[in-house]
Amino acid sequence: MSDVRLVNAPITLVYDEALHDLEHYEREFHQMSESDEDPIGQWLKLAKARGETSESDPVMLNLMVELYRKMDKLEQILTMSAPTRLSLINEAMIESIGFDHFKLTEEVLEPGKRYYGRVEMPIHPKRDIAIFFEAVDSSLAKITQMHDRDEREWASYLTARERVMIRQLKGRE
Repeated sequence: MSDVRLVNAPITLVYDEALHDLEHYEREFHQMSESDEDPIGQWLKLAKARGETSESDPVMLNLMVELYRKMDKLEQILTMSAPTRLSLINEAMIESIGFDHFKLTEEVLEPGKRYYGRVEMPIHPKRDIAIFFEAVDSSLAKITQMHDRDEREWASYLTARERVMIRQLKGRE
């Protein structure tokens, strides 16, 4: 564990042991991938690729897309057609993260076991990311599988948390 560098990052995790019904966990994992993103996200990617957004204000465009997503989510709630997610029975708080690891506040994992979970990322736009992880010890886990886009957002969040820690340390000096 001495080579694992972690920074404080309070995040919520719901998880379950990926022993039985592995196919169901993998199906949800792939459904939460970038390729299965909402239609407006796919449209935006295609428009950017064709250069149709070159004269648009990127911040305004992203805000409009997020408004559309929120309206779409409200419509799904009202029509009761929201996509269902697997019911994961365990919930834990992540106290610190690294690029490939995270540490829980409590010792609830069984070393060597594989788990599937969803992490509620405190970023804009708020969303869950799907991960597979393996317990290194009772509170430390190594991420074994995560989507590319989620890896980038995880790394960005980690970097942002490191900056906050550096500012706090500078303020104490």
